[in-house]
Amino acid sequence: MAYFEHDGCRLHYEEHGEGTPVLLVHGLGSSGLDWELQVPVLAERYRVIVVDIRGHGRSDKPRQRYSIAGFTADVVALIEHLELGPTHLVGLSMGGMIGFQLAVDRPRLLRSLCVVNSAPEVKVRTANDYWQWAKRWSLARLLSLNSIGKALGSMLFPKPEQAELRRKMTERWARNDKRAYLASFDAIVDWGVQERLSAITCPTLIVSADRDYTPVSLKQSYVKLIPDARLVVINDSRHATPLDQPQVFNRTLLEFLSAVETTTQDH
Repeated sequence: MAYFEHDGCRLHYEEHGEGTPVLLVHGLGSSGLDWELQVPVLAERYRVIVVDIRGHGRSDKPRQRYSIAGFTADVVALIEHLELGPTHLVGLSMGGMIGFQLAVDRPRLLRSLCVVNSAPEVKVRTANDYWQWAKRWSLARLLSLNSIGKALGSMLFPKPEQAELRRKMTERWARNDKRAYLASFDAIVDWGVQERLSAITCPTLIVSADRDYTPVSLKQSYVKLIPDARLVVINDSRHATPLDQPQVFNRTLLEFLSAVETTTQDH
C-alpha cells in the first residue's frame, strides 16, 4: 500500500510484479478493487500499478468540484512520480474517459490504451438524454449508497451464480463517500474529447460488453475516429466485464499487450 501527494490530495496506489508498466484505472464509485481478477494474471508478466482516483477508495476525498481533466492530472502525476515512462493504460468506464483524456493531452505518456465499456464523451443533447441524466442524478441523491449498490449489483450481476459479485458490489458501494461520489458523477456529465480522437497515436483496444449500458454501435462509430484502434465485443457480459467475464477479458487484454510489445520491439 503506497501513497503520493498531488494538488493537495493524498492518492493511494498499489504495485505488483515487474516489467513494462500497466496502469489500471477504475470506474465511478469504485476503486482499485475493480481489478482483483486481473492483477495476479497481469503481474506474472508486467509491472502492474492500480490507482484509486481522488474521491474514491483509499485516496483522499477533498470537498471540491471534480473533473475528468483533474482526475487525469492525478494519473499523469502518478506516472511522473513513479518515473514509469510510456505506460500501457487500461481504463474501465470513467477510467476509460480518463484514458481518452490522457491519450489526447499527453500521447507520449502512453504505450497503448485499452478502454472498457466507456465513451469519449457524455453529452446531454436530446430530451431523452436529459431525462435519463436527470433520473440518474436524482436517484443518486435520493437513495442511500447501500441501495444504489444493491440495485447496481442486481443489474450488473443478474445470474444466480453471481451472488458473491452482487454481495461485494453492495458492500463496496456502501463504503463510498456520498459527496465525493456525486461530485465524480457530475464530473462525467458534459465532458468529451470525441473531436480530438484523431490525435491518439498509440495502439488502442476498445472492449465492449454485448450488454453494456451503451450499445456496441456507439463503440463501432467512435473506434473509426482513432487511427490505430480495434473493437472487441465480449459476449454474455454487462458493464463490469473484468469481473463478469475475467477469463475472456484477461486473454483479450494479454494478447493485445503482447502484440503491442512485439511491434514496439520491431521498430
